[in-house]
Amino acid sequence: MPVAATISEGIFKPYLEIEGNRCLSGKLEVSGAKNSALVLMAASLLTEEKVKINNVPDLTDIHGMAEILLKIGVKLKKTLPNIEIQADNLKHTELPYELVHVLRASFFCIGPLLARLGKVKISLPGGCQIGERPVAEHVKGLKSLGALVSVEHGVVTASVCGSKKRLKGAHIVFDCPSVGATETVLMASVLAEGNSTIENAAQEPEVKDLARMLNRMGARISGAGGPKIMIEGVKTLYGCEYKVIPDRIEAGTFLIASAITRSPLLIEPVIPGHLSSVLQKLKDCGCKINIEKDVIEIIPREIIGVDITTQPFPGFPTDLQAPFMSLLATAKGTSVITEKMYENRMQHVSELQRMGASIRLQGNTAVIEGVPELSAAPISGRDLRSSAAMVLASLAAKGTSMVSGLNHLDRGYSEIESKLNGIGAHIIRHQPNYNH
Repeated sequence: MPVAATISEGIFKPYLEIEGNRCLSGKLEVSGAKNSALVLMAASLLTEEKVKINNVPDLTDIHGMAEILLKIGVKLKKTLPNIEIQADNLKHTELPYELVHVLRASFFCIGPLLARLGKVKISLPGGCQIGERPVAEHVKGLKSLGALVSVEHGVVTASVCGSKKRLKGAHIVFDCPSVGATETVLMASVLAEGNSTIENAAQEPEVKDLARMLNRMGARISGAGGPKIMIEGVKTLYGCEYKVIPDRIEAGTFLIASAITRSPLLIEPVIPGHLSSVLQKLKDCGCKINIEKDVIEIIPREIIGVDITTQPFPGFPTDLQAPFMSLLATAKGTSVITEKMYENRMQHVSELQRMGASIRLQGNTAVIEGVPELSAAPISGRDLRSSAAMVLASLAAKGTSMVSGLNHLDRGYSEIESKLNGIGAHIIRHQPNYNH
């Protein structure tokens, strides 16, 4: 009988009780993309008119961003999966530290606030502790647009000189294709005076999604989704209604759930082109993939080892490195995973080893010798994607596992246990009584 006292994170932490080694069957529904929805919420600050965003996932990060927007004077109506935002009375230029510190995506507000109000003060962001994730490229881009930016004691202060309080178009070349910096500069430059160009831009689908919504609001952006983005500055943006793209990382996690349990599943809705590198690795592992419009059918066969190196899009996504390692721990043969994006994103290795996985870690490279079976254990996810990896490993393990770290899991996966239970999993969420 599971007891909360066995959970590695502590006696009062919520956890999932997962019965492993069950066959799954049916269809999994993919929610809207977290990493798009958060930045689109920030982009809504660029206009006084109402912006309605549809297909927004029900996540703690979404609720956190909504709370931040309310604190700075935004009118917000949240009836998920829809959110209405109107920033017609935007006055506050300083974001609340206690909220910003725990939500990295809050930093996306810097570009819109600077463009709208001419000044902003925001603490350096928090989020999962998976690496440095510096904001140097963000700062570089904003300075190129004419902003005065300083970073002191963990606080970023930015302002625009001149009576117009308007940024100036610029040619910006990033040292690395940072998704966050690309989105920050994109939002800041749409209201700038003159034209801007972003070279070595991030090519992730979420960047293209942002540009598409901004264009619907009246921006003039071309090239998003490629390495060079052109922006013609406009004086005003307008309200719009926009639907968030499906979450490619949740879709990838569900595909891996199929493979690790050796269970055929249907995953929808998806944009298959957003998952090309993941689908190729699953095929290399021995899975059969059928695609019809926005539906993927995956039929696992014998899973064999593959090598993976994480890269910016369209390469293999770092956000699926941990979940895929859970799969490869059960594969036949040897696999090698090299993490090139973040220096501290192997926190799941020790937890998988507790379940009987054979993994040797050499810096940011993991050598995985597949084992016939994982064994249930009390385990903990230490960041968002490693927590998903723990759920996947538990689905395949012999016995009943207890997975803590749900504060991370709930940031990126909406109702994951109910979705998995709907296709045959047996997962119970335990919320210990703190008053007991």
